[in-house]
Amino acid sequence: MDAMDKRISCRRIAFFWQDDTTKNSASDRQLIRSLVLGVRHETTRDGQNGLLDVNRTIQTSDVDVLIIGAGPAGLMACNALARAGITVRIVDKRPVKVAAGQADGIQPRTIEVLQSYGLAERLLAEANQMHQVAFYNPNPETGGIELTDRTPDVQDDSTPYPFEATLHQGAIEDIFLDSMKSHGVEVSRPVIPMSIQISQIEKDSQDPDAHPVRVVLKRLDALDGQTEMEIVHAKYVVGADGAHSWVRKTLGIAMEGEQTDYVWGVVDMIPDTDFPDIRNKSAIHSNHGSCMLIPREGNKVRLYIQLGSREGIDATNGRIGKEQMGPEKLLNVARKSMAPYTIRQPKTIDWWTIYRIGQRVAARYSVDDRVFIAGDACHTHSPKAGQGMNASMNDTHNLAWKLIHVIRGWGNTSLLKTYELERRKYAQDLISFDKQFAKMFSGKIRTVDDSLGGISAQEFTNAFHTFGGFTSGIGIRYQESSLVHGRHQEIAPGLIIGKRLPAQRLMRAADGRPFELQNLLPADTRFKVLIFTGNLHITNQRANVTKFAADIDANHHFLKPSGGNISTMFHVLTITSRQGSVHYTELPELLRPHWSSVFVDKQSRTHGGDVYMNYGVGPAGAIVVVRPDGYIGSMAPFERVADLDVYFDGFMR
Repeated sequence: MDAMDKRISCRRIAFFWQDDTTKNSASDRQLIRSLVLGVRHETTRDGQNGLLDVNRTIQTSDVDVLIIGAGPAGLMACNALARAGITVRIVDKRPVKVAAGQADGIQPRTIEVLQSYGLAERLLAEANQMHQVAFYNPNPETGGIELTDRTPDVQDDSTPYPFEATLHQGAIEDIFLDSMKSHGVEVSRPVIPMSIQISQIEKDSQDPDAHPVRVVLKRLDALDGQTEMEIVHAKYVVGADGAHSWVRKTLGIAMEGEQTDYVWGVVDMIPDTDFPDIRNKSAIHSNHGSCMLIPREGNKVRLYIQLGSREGIDATNGRIGKEQMGPEKLLNVARKSMAPYTIRQPKTIDWWTIYRIGQRVAARYSVDDRVFIAGDACHTHSPKAGQGMNASMNDTHNLAWKLIHVIRGWGNTSLLKTYELERRKYAQDLISFDKQFAKMFSGKIRTVDDSLGGISAQEFTNAFHTFGGFTSGIGIRYQESSLVHGRHQEIAPGLIIGKRLPAQRLMRAADGRPFELQNLLPADTRFKVLIFTGNLHITNQRANVTKFAADIDANHHFLKPSGGNISTMFHVLTITSRQGSVHYTELPELLRPHWSSVFVDKQSRTHGGDVYMNYGVGPAGAIVVVRPDGYIGSMAPFERVADLDVYFDGFMR
């Protein structure tokens, strides 16, 4: 156990309290006293009588959300909450952020999400882009590897980013940290949680202004005389503290799944090699094992290297023992797999590790809808499909806007239950995919003799592309729930309810400027209402649209909540058809809240057009609701606006 482990090896306390004491009360002081006595006897003492001066060590604060863990999941959540004006605190046990290594791949859907927060431009400026994937397999005559195929890495054209971006985790975290700092929030470190309590008083669970979660924090670098203990009273807590999550273990949440026999090594370096696809993503199967090569920012490359099932394993306890391996040994294994190509000894190794693939999902994602876990705290899997950091950030992208709506009083607390419903189902699907992918990648490729088993090189390539929609994140679809109403799918079959809105170019009506539709849907906590007016040159259609707008103005439909403001909770975008386009000033005021909010399905000189055709919207138009996280929640024809009222009544206050 190293020094950091010893300092963190304190007892975990999680319980529920039923007293109605005020904050910073005797109850708080007694909690601190019990923790101090049980963990560190040398904590601040009174100079006169030698007793613990609990009043001097205690410090309390109130926050809307406390986030434990400042990895990608925690930082995504913190940034989203801070942007929305939520009072948020984030702590991490590490004295400094990640400097190198760790996760490094950003999938197309995650780039879209980062763009919705205004962060993709910096990512793409710093990252490498992977546009191609090369497949290498055994040559039956020479025994070495040979190129068998080279294809686009991402084969979906519904995204503005048909590639993967690779950048080390520390640089990705910097993007969030700088954004958070601009909103006045920074990570408190090195800080660890000591106990977590959830009030069981009924009025606390019902009161939106209550702070029913009490967490004791300890600062690891406190100097003599400084306050090292603190109590945070939070409305909600997010545990984004990694695969060995303190929050998950303390609350007794089990991880369901299994540990595989697949052991892999990872090396980050600047290579000196004659391998021809060193700047392409490369999937390598050989007679000596498998490798995956990932080009990174600058001249760096990451190698994933298959090891034997017992290599790097401590025989005494069956756990991974890094001291038994090293980057030189890993590179020697890689050299065998990549022959006849060579890898010379690099000048430096940027980072390396070994791991055994575990495939597990947490049994639940929340406790009392007050404490949530996210990211690696609730799912673990192979990193080779590039899902770990992507899954983690999309967990909290899903959770953050729901917390914001409930904290603001816009949404019912039932909204929070959809986080586990949607993201745990996704994690289960991810594990199912990962089992197939890891088995294929770690297994042998069948050559001439079918009796050897395994899969053929072509079958592996086909499977790689079949899984593409899942690995890119583009194919993810949330199931039916209060947030996903599948009715009326037929009015826009190209917009799949439960999936993210596909990319599409269109033209702004007022000035002819082309736009990417996704860029018009920022992650600003508002629902986006896309009104496809249809062909307004058809008399009945123009009448339907006019009646819709008048009916909304005259009654408390979803766009006119009682006491609410349309622009606060909704962003209306109107898209007229090419055949039925009119001057935007002819539209009802509801459909043109601002001159910049009306668009036309018309091609600019270089881009756009065919919005209605690609989305499957007919002359009768459609009303499409896009959730704050960019996923399509519901849709309805103009004459069935009441169905959208039912949709929003299911989770709005």
